[in-house]
Amino acid sequence: MPLSLDLNQILLIAIIGLLFLIVIFLIVNNAKINKQEKLIDNRLNKYLIDINSNTNSSLNTLSNNLFNYLQANSDLQIERIDNSSKIVTENLKSLSSYLVESQKQNNEHQINKLEAINKTLAQNALIEEQKLDNLRRTIETNLTNIRQDSNRQLEQMRKTVDEKLQETLDTKLTQSFKTVSEQLENVYKGLGEMKNLATGVGDLKRVLTNVKTKGILGEIQLSAIIKDILNNSQYEENVNTNPNSRDKVEFAIKLPSTDESYIYLPVDSKFPSQDYLAIQNALENGDKEEVERARKQLASTLKTQARTIRDKYIYVPETTDFAIMFLPTEGLYSEACNLNMLEILQREYKVTITGPSTFAALLNSLQMGFKTLAIQKRSSEVWNLLGSVKTEFVKFEKVLTNAQQNIQKTSDDLDTLVGTRTRAINRHLKNIQTNTIPLSEFDQIENKEVD
Repeated sequence: MPLSLDLNQILLIAIIGLLFLIVIFLIVNNAKINKQEKLIDNRLNKYLIDINSNTNSSLNTLSNNLFNYLQANSDLQIERIDNSSKIVTENLKSLSSYLVESQKQNNEHQINKLEAINKTLAQNALIEEQKLDNLRRTIETNLTNIRQDSNRQLEQMRKTVDEKLQETLDTKLTQSFKTVSEQLENVYKGLGEMKNLATGVGDLKRVLTNVKTKGILGEIQLSAIIKDILNNSQYEENVNTNPNSRDKVEFAIKLPSTDESYIYLPVDSKFPSQDYLAIQNALENGDKEEVERARKQLASTLKTQARTIRDKYIYVPETTDFAIMFLPTEGLYSEACNLNMLEILQREYKVTITGPSTFAALLNSLQMGFKTLAIQKRSSEVWNLLGSVKTEFVKFEKVLTNAQQNIQKTSDDLDTLVGTRTRAINRHLKNIQTNTIPLSEFDQIENKEVD
């Protein structure tokens, strides 16, 4: 189409140029005619000048001749113009026919080109479709091969994994059964040990819950401390220090005086275990009100026992004007100190409370005093000695606190051992009887035993 438009434009320009040439040709011819006419006019004027003198008849003749001449020349020019117009018209018709024919040929040529292009495109599309079909078939074939190869490899991997899993499972099961057997044997051994321990704990509990037995336990501990530090000549057992009372104090330490005589220092053990256990239970339960109530009860019990010691065993001048109350456990002594019983009992009842550590320190101080100083008969000097000993008690506070924590931890371990661990072992043994215990439970039991 762009080629045909260019050709039409060229043809149109050619036609315009041809018309322009025709117009120029006509103008040139008219110029020639005008020139000839001017030439004739000049000649006529010359003739007129020359023959002015001639007669009118000659002028008329000449005029007629001139008119005829001019008419003849006009007809010739008109005929020439007509011929030129006919030639131009024929040329235009020929040119128009040529242009129409050329346009027709160009259209046919363009149509033929378009048909050839369409045919080529159809052939190319068919070829591309065939190529795509071949490519699709090739891809499908390759995918099928890849899928088959993958399935074959997966099947081989599955077989390998199954074999490895079966082998590993057999090994693990064998090891697990072996471990289970060993752990069951350890459990049976531990069960026997737990039974023995439970029996011992039960015996210990019976001892601790029996009031008389607890009193005997305090006396035994007090006796062991005194006999370990003092000589037999420095103390007496079960002494009646007060003539007004029939009760005998458990131990009386002999304090020498200046006249080779001695006075007694009454020492009596007390063990208000019920009040102390009530405090411990309240602390474990986190009941603050119960803790306060139990501590008040312990303070009241200690005051009552201190009053009893004062009334029964202190008799000046046969004894010192104070006595010692021995508490057989560091925890109980610590609770008494926390309740400020050390100062209250000393101030109100002239009774000094001690624990195992502080009583041993007191006896050591007295023993050193026996060797370096003769104790005066007056008990005030003894009190001064005890005052100096009291200052030493502060040094034992940290030791007493650590001892209390250790005792508390031991009590917690016993509770755990008797309660939680016993129930756990019984539960595991029950599972063993029903064959429902999982393997992980044995690891937990073993870890607990290691702990």
